[in-house]
Amino acid sequence: MTTYQTTGLTGPASTPAVSVKPLVLPAPQRGEDLHVRVSAPVSGSDLPIVLFAHGFGSNLDGYAPLVDHWASHGFVVIQATHMDSKRLAMPADDPRRPQMWRYRVQDMKRILDELPSLEAQVPGLAGRVDHTRIVAAGHSFGGQTAGILVGLRVKDPQTGVAEDLSDSRIVASIQLPTAGKGGDELTPFAHDNLPWLRDQDFSHVTAPGLVVAGDKDDLPLSTRGPAWTSDPYTLSGGNKSLLTVFGGEHFLGGISGYQVAETTDEDPDRVALVQQVTLAYLRHVTGIDDTDWKTARTLLAEGHPLGRLESK
Repeated sequence: MTTYQTTGLTGPASTPAVSVKPLVLPAPQRGEDLHVRVSAPVSGSDLPIVLFAHGFGSNLDGYAPLVDHWASHGFVVIQATHMDSKRLAMPADDPRRPQMWRYRVQDMKRILDELPSLEAQVPGLAGRVDHTRIVAAGHSFGGQTAGILVGLRVKDPQTGVAEDLSDSRIVASIQLPTAGKGGDELTPFAHDNLPWLRDQDFSHVTAPGLVVAGDKDDLPLSTRGPAWTSDPYTLSGGNKSLLTVFGGEHFLGGISGYQVAETTDEDPDRVALVQQVTLAYLRHVTGIDDTDWKTARTLLAEGHPLGRLESK
């Protein structure tokens, strides 16, 4: 067991992990092949899966502080480079732009369809993965992607229809600071440039989930301030938990990478908190062990200097 002094939490000992990239999945309807990264512990069997969606503009190499932590503690973490990535440099007038949110969901479903193939391409991984325990996770734009996979309804800005794009293969979700409901709470910038945020319906989300929000995450997308990013918790069904990170801005102290320039609130303690609580939740929701999750709920119920954890 490892003790994390800043959080007061303990966690299981880490093990070596390996990452393989890029694994290429043909995607002719997408217009670009889908590039995938798989990270996994070098030992262990019946390994659950975390299907992780990056934030706007990022890529399959992002979020190493979380991906490395989860993989070294018993999870197979799968990431893709989505169409909005700066690596793909989609032109501003590309007709696919209004559907970027939908392409992301299709990317995730394509990965789920190709799990046996991906598993076979990682040396030593074949036969060690549990395809029945899959958690969708994501940050920012990726948080919406994860939400859609468990029932979030997004009104298509082109058709005006809100389809059910959920996937029954996903058992739970982790949504790191992501968008709340749309409507008149959106800023003009968000309304004009991110049309997939105009109308989001959380009422159909019933799968278990952990929402993480920073209480200083004042995004230029909503007039409501940081409370907006708690909507995936407050507006969805039961069996949800909310971790509020005190002083946390959009990148929660630096979860998107090691020493990345985009982090405006760099803080190793915040990163450690998010690492430990998300890992404890993953171990809980996939049935591995409830001990760390119960400890986190007790320690973070009130009075902890780094954050608060509540459930419904």
